This record gives sequence, C-alpha cells and structure tokens, in this order.
Amino acid sequence: MLYSSAQEWLDAPQKRVLFFGMSGLGKTYVSNILRGAGSWFHYSIDYRIGTRYMGEYIADNAKAEAMKNPFLRDLLLSDSIYIGSNITFENLTPVSSYLGKPGDSRKGGLAIDEYRRRQDQFRTAEIHALMDTAYFADRSKRLYGYPNFICDTGGSICEWVDAADPNDTVLRELSAQCLMVWIKGDAAHTEELIRRFDRAPKPMSYQPEFLAQAWEDYLNQMGVSEQDVDPDDFIRWTYSQALAHRQPRYAEMAKKWGVTVTADQVSSVQSEADFNQLIGRALEARS
Repeated sequence: MLYSSAQEWLDAPQKRVLFFGMSGLGKTYVSNILRGAGSWFHYSIDYRIGTRYMGEYIADNAKAEAMKNPFLRDLLLSDSIYIGSNITFENLTPVSSYLGKPGDSRKGGLAIDEYRRRQDQFRTAEIHALMDTAYFADRSKRLYGYPNFICDTGGSICEWVDAADPNDTVLRELSAQCLMVWIKGDAAHTEELIRRFDRAPKPMSYQPEFLAQAWEDYLNQMGVSEQDVDPDDFIRWTYSQALAHRQPRYAEMAKKWGVTVTADQVSSVQSEADFNQLIGRALEARS
C-alpha cells in the first residue's frame, strides 16, 4: 500500500486516498469536507464518466428525443439551439437517466438489448475514468498546487475488478496512486439504503453475469415477458441482491488492497484532522 503505517500517513506531505463502497455511505460527504479544507483536490469518477466518456452518448440521446418534436427538430437541424447535459458533482442525473431501466417502454423502460448496450458503455467509461486517476493526481499538484488528492469512486467499481488477482490491472494502478479506503456499512445501513432506494429507485450499473441472472430470475418468478416488465419494480427487486453481491467483493478489495473504515466512523468526521486520525487508526488496525 501507499502508506505502510499510521505515522507514515500522518507525516506524509502529500496524502492520496481513494474511497470505495456503496453509494450513500459517505464517500461524497467526506470528500466535500476535505475539499472544503482547501488543500484537497476532489476527483469524482462519476463526474468524469459523465463529462468525458459518456457526454456524447447522453447529449445524443437527449437530441434523439427532441427530434421527435417537429418544432425542436427544425431548430436542431438549423443549429438554432443546443442541447447538452448540465452535470455537476452534486447532480449526476444525466448519467443515470441515460443508463435507464429495462422493461415496458410504455413505463419508460428500455429493451433489454439496448439496456445491456448502455451498461457496457458505462463499464468501459468507468474503467477509463478509474485509470485516469494517476493523471488527475499529478495534475492536481502540478497545475493547481493541491498537495492532497481524493478519488471518489462509484458503487460499481467492484464489478469490474478481481480483487483476488494480484495482477488486476485496475487495482494495481489505483493502489499505486492512492490509499484505497472501503467505507463499510452494517445491516442497519443496508436496510436504510434499501428503504431509500425503494422510495426513489434509480438506474444502476451491474456486472453482466449478475444482470443476466437477475433478469432471468425476475422473468421466471414474476411470470412476465420482457416487454411487460415494470422497470421500477425490476430495479427495486434487484437492488437488495446487488448489495449482497457487492459486499464480499468490497471486502476482498479492502483485505487485499486497502483499509476499512465504517460508515458510522465517516459520519462522525467533521474536519480534515478528524479524517487524518481516522485513516491513521485504520492503518494501525490493518497492521
């Protein structure tokens, strides 16, 4: 790992961390605290995906919808209007809207083949964005003068890596650049994430094998055809399974490549000093 002890971490003139874990457990919360401290550069993987690697997909999809309206079609064809996405660190809705949900088109669903195509686009985009970490870590110091660096990853990072493989390309690169920190939730956090998701289901990104099995199981258990799947019902049904699927993958990443802190510990962080002490304790616990 980049830091072998708590003292090495505390004494380091340049601190680099990468947060991973389920969305909603504090990755962005603590990133915002550190960014607000003034000496940390915040690199958001999801923001990079939406602006660099999927920006054209998102804009073209919006244009395709606008082209169905004769009035907007004429304006677009004459270059009289411009359609783009307004992605920010706090608003990544354009990315999730593009990913969509599979099922009945009358309820806003996508055909499963189109859904899988967009899932594959996202997987490629996320891997590229993760591999850009070294560039942004260097850029943050060289161009902007920030001594410290945060990489804030999405919940699906565990889907594209094999933590048990010591030669995994993505994990080798990330661990060489940053201290990898798993923000771990407990059973109560999981239940709250499920309740939150049930109230407002959002598009997700899944490992292809997991998605194929979940889709087949859903069709069989519900006794429906692909065209009649309720999109929100499917992703609600799948979400708790996705959490269970990802938990051991995160755990393996932390065991082989990084350290673990809990969501409760992260929620108690109020300052940069609090965070540095928390990571120091995590390094001590690992050693």
